[in-house]
Amino acid sequence: MKEVMTKNRLKEAFEKVNPGEKIMNLFITAGFPAIDDTADLILNYEKNGANIIELGMPFSDPLADGPTIQYSSEVAISNGLTMDNIFDIVKKVRASSDIPVVLMGYLNPLLNYGLDEFFQKAENSGVDGLILPDVPVEESDIINDLALKHHVPLIYLVAPNSSDERMRLVDEKSNGFVYCVSVTGITGARKGEEVQDSVNRFIERVNKNIKNNPVLVGFGISSHADAMNISAKTDGFVVGSALINNIRSVHPQKNWKEEHFKFVRSLKYGS
Repeated sequence: MKEVMTKNRLKEAFEKVNPGEKIMNLFITAGFPAIDDTADLILNYEKNGANIIELGMPFSDPLADGPTIQYSSEVAISNGLTMDNIFDIVKKVRASSDIPVVLMGYLNPLLNYGLDEFFQKAENSGVDGLILPDVPVEESDIINDLALKHHVPLIYLVAPNSSDERMRLVDEKSNGFVYCVSVTGITGARKGEEVQDSVNRFIERVNKNIKNNPVLVGFGISSHADAMNISAKTDGFVVGSALINNIRSVHPQKNWKEEHFKFVRSLKYGS
């Protein structure tokens, strides 16, 4: 218990990167394509360049997710995934890795599970952070209090339509990093030019207002070139939909994981 409470794996992840290296944060839906695959995927993501993992908690009515992540959530739910399965996945990863695992999802499943029990089990299993897109920073006092009590940092999002004042509030309340949404809208791989134009219009404001946390940029990245261009003035990038699309393109071929990990490596290193 003491190790969980004192170890700051997110902070260490940002401290350990080489000069000029961009943090690669990969999103995978827990239980997709099968419950038994998730821990193995995470451990191999780390071996192929991932610095942080966002582990999606499937929900049938997501606010910010596009069709790709909605599909992966539907598959995970149909596989019978439960919240306890998610904590078990984190424990399996923790048994052999210190890669930070941040849970991302929506408030309703947490309320259904019980907030106190959720945060207690998140702490005990070794969760390193929590992203809840449907909990505005201005209305997060109860969640924030539990997060502080159980040493599970809350990570908030900013978007091109966020005011400077709201960016500063998000920076004040976030703990670990700030998730910079490159475009206004739902998740999904997009053309690099579309995302780049959006990033160029607001990343300067982000850097003026976010002073206490590293910044990771996501939504729409599908290649190494996208990642490098979009994250040029941030600390790193997040890939989700493109990762799940790649799994869908190779699964269930015999060597689908090997092919998938080649794609992961190409996102980070370009080859």
